[in-house]
Amino acid sequence: MLFHLLYGTLGDKIGWLRVFRYPSTRLLAAAITALILSFIIGPWFIERLKARQIGETIREDGPQTHQKKAGTPTMGGSLILFCLAMSALLWCDLRNEFVLLALLVTISFGAIGFADDYQKLAKRNKAGISGWLRIGLELAIAGGAMAYLFYTDVMHPDVRLHLQLPFTNFYTQDLTLPAWLYCIFGALVVVGTANAVNLTDGLDGLAIGPSIMNAGTFMVFAYIAGVSTTIVAGTGEAVTLAEYLHIARIPGIEELAVFAAALFGAGIGFLWYNTYPAQVFMGDVGSLGIGGAIGMLAVLTKNELVLLIVGGLFVMEALSVIIQTSVYKATKKPGPDGKMVGKRVFRMAPFHHHYEKKGWDEPKIVVRFWLISALLALLALGTLKMR
Repeated sequence: MLFHLLYGTLGDKIGWLRVFRYPSTRLLAAAITALILSFIIGPWFIERLKARQIGETIREDGPQTHQKKAGTPTMGGSLILFCLAMSALLWCDLRNEFVLLALLVTISFGAIGFADDYQKLAKRNKAGISGWLRIGLELAIAGGAMAYLFYTDVMHPDVRLHLQLPFTNFYTQDLTLPAWLYCIFGALVVVGTANAVNLTDGLDGLAIGPSIMNAGTFMVFAYIAGVSTTIVAGTGEAVTLAEYLHIARIPGIEELAVFAAALFGAGIGFLWYNTYPAQVFMGDVGSLGIGGAIGMLAVLTKNELVLLIVGGLFVMEALSVIIQTSVYKATKKPGPDGKMVGKRVFRMAPFHHHYEKKGWDEPKIVVRFWLISALLALLALGTLKMR
């Protein structure tokens, strides 16, 4: 809204306000706005959660060190989504359909997480809403967004059905999928990312740190893919940044960089309260909302496969659960006491709990996982030059 006011309404009267026409200016403003909102609202928000006794319930089979966290305010992801949405609405061009799609999916996934958190708190258990119901709702929302994206003219047909491979030249490779198959694939990317972030959210600051790095990485991808700035290539020809780096050129997608910047700022603001020892947990409302946002950023910027790199930590956490569950079920048999038992690959899944069971301190695990995520983000950015 500030974009339309400062540039659209007042830009002709006050010349220097025209600087807000540039996404590079507004992405800085969006990040700062989300961060400041977090600092202003955060303390009041946490106190309200405490007053309403909205505290975390701890699973009985989890690490014993987590029992002291019982009662810590949860559903703090609502703060992230509020700051993200307010900043995006203030600084994004609201006529841009990429931004509206990303914001709609993010808030919708957050609403599913909110319902799940509410059920957990109301019943005082870790079950929440039915897993199949939750996945079904996520697939319906993501599938609807993909259908709109791929069956309309939001994105040019020469780009939207291409699958951009890391380390390859987008303009020479010819890997395309039918629209219906791409809708399914895109929906699975968004839903898979959301649930992978949800599984990673098990230690103080563990999920939000890599989420910030993912937001920053996709902010760069979106900006480069969309801006019309031209440079002179080695051939002497003037080309856009996207063409120079051999990635998909998507007019209008640079506006999504402002959305990603808002997510970046909101994540840093939440980390202030979520770092060890956490004053508040994000809950499913935060992890599903953030995961949905990251998934949409990957799909809309045509970096679905690069997401496997930049979001490698989330992938690792999700795979650890899949491996643990599959091996356990495949080897399950009656034990000496008659109870069914099976083999375990890890001491506990998701993967971060494995190291807790080995005796690692929580801050040590979190910081080392952050470092891994930072390395993966740098590697993902490196794909821009390795084409």
